[in-house]
Amino acid sequence: MGGTSTVTQLLRASADGDQAAWNELVRRYARLVMAVIRGYRLTAADAQDVSQTVWLRLVENLGNLREPEALPRWLEITTQRECGRYVQRGRRTVPVDPHSEIVTRQPTSEDLDGDVARAELRQALRDGLAELPPRDQSLLRLFAAATSYKEISELLGMRPGSVGPTLRRCLDRLRDTHALRSYLGTGPVVGGRVGGDRLELAPVD
Repeated sequence: MGGTSTVTQLLRASADGDQAAWNELVRRYARLVMAVIRGYRLTAADAQDVSQTVWLRLVENLGNLREPEALPRWLEITTQRECGRYVQRGRRTVPVDPHSEIVTRQPTSEDLDGDVARAELRQALRDGLAELPPRDQSLLRLFAAATSYKEISELLGMRPGSVGPTLRRCLDRLRDTHALRSYLGTGPVVGGRVGGDRLELAPVD
């Protein structure tokens, strides 16, 4: 199945046992799944387990998805649920580089202040994302995962030329959420800025 196939076509073909269609689905959406997983700071092994479980869940539900075009959101929710199960089980978590997925060194007492600040910012970003519409959340997670505009347009069904302007509006809406304004101690966004500072999402989520 080529890259121009619709999600509906790929899902139907995958349900009929077409391996090429399944491979294309995984290729299109693997980065979206990993973008969600990174937010939970799982170990590399646990992240791999979650990813495999998510794709297994999709295999189990190939014939049950009523709105195929909503697959990106379905994958996000399923991945969040599976990550939540790992966290609830008390699995060990460690810091990871969100761009390389390589486990970093364990923090020392000298890193405590910086770690606390980063943890507070990550929580504020998660809370802010939760205030946004699902499509905004999907776009910002993909942006945080350093996904290219071309890939984002394919994943979310957007015109390539609209990704940049839409992303800027999403970032402004994120900065204007209650969670981010409370964290930064600022008022509402004015002219795309918060308190005179631009908040960069990619390095922390």
